[in-house]
Amino acid sequence: MKRCFQLAAQGLGSASPNPLVGSVVVHEGRIIGEGYHRQHGKAHAEVNAIGAVKDHALLRDSTIYVNLEPCAHFGKTPPCADLIIRSGIPRVVVSNIDPFAEVAGKGIARMKEAGIEVVTGVLDSEGSMLNRRFFTFHRAQRAYTILKWAQTADRYLDHHRKAEDGLEALKITGKESNRLVHRWRAEEDAILVGRNTAQLDNPKLTARLWNGKDPLRLLIDPQLQYTSGHLLDDGNHTWVFNALESSIQGNVRRIQLQNPETFLHDILKTLYNEGIQSVIIEGGTTTLQGFIDHGLWDEARVFSGSKCIGEGVQAPRFDASSTYSQQIDEDHLQFYFRA
Repeated sequence: MKRCFQLAAQGLGSASPNPLVGSVVVHEGRIIGEGYHRQHGKAHAEVNAIGAVKDHALLRDSTIYVNLEPCAHFGKTPPCADLIIRSGIPRVVVSNIDPFAEVAGKGIARMKEAGIEVVTGVLDSEGSMLNRRFFTFHRAQRAYTILKWAQTADRYLDHHRKAEDGLEALKITGKESNRLVHRWRAEEDAILVGRNTAQLDNPKLTARLWNGKDPLRLLIDPQLQYTSGHLLDDGNHTWVFNALESSIQGNVRRIQLQNPETFLHDILKTLYNEGIQSVIIEGGTTTLQGFIDHGLWDEARVFSGSKCIGEGVQAPRFDASSTYSQQIDEDHLQFYFRA
């Protein structure tokens, strides 16, 4: 099952909105086939694993491991449960039940009805962690929300700046940390910033330092005060959440959300309705603090640099307990997860 997890993780950034799934076929203690779901709309993990078996006669005396329940419905591909039944595999070991309503136990029921032995719940906590985006999307009906920021050793995000100053943002983290952030961007469906960040930094919000897809760019701009910059002018798609209008002009889609009390909730609801499973929020402080104060976060990734600046834009107020941390050159990275 751990090998299934390793394989499944390779689909991060390309399998969405499908889950991360890996599968191995084992015959007499030896892996004879393995695969994972590489891309949305392409073959599922079980198809790739069974297809990798050179001698299909061995399948009738094999066990197939898969970290998520084999599907039982026709989507972009045929049901994997049916493939397993046709292949004559007598035993299936599963980590998690699929929460998607079209599956949700139906695949397991179909295989059991065909006489297959099905074992479930193997390393289920690890499996849930792997597919936390997919599970949150289907169970909580909202996008999985990741907060990310970099702060100085004395907990500032930047010097005090104005757009007209022409000053660049404070550089807090090193090259390796910056590359890691671009990898994270490629792994998520969307990335979000507030108007102040857009005006001060003119960010591109792409994954240009990593070989992966660019996330959909999201901007919070209630009064549509951001009128020029990369997010509007470079041809890549941007959604602007605002209180004034709904419109589409070229690459820019403006989405009107009128209730200021539920503005952030409505953003995540809109993302769910549009099939966006995950979003990484990169600031600034006002935007990050809003999601924190409303309890609208699942995970936070916080870099702490080695320098102190004495005063500036304070980091968000955040009192969660770190789950684990790591050192990246001179940068200290902490991860937080909500229960």
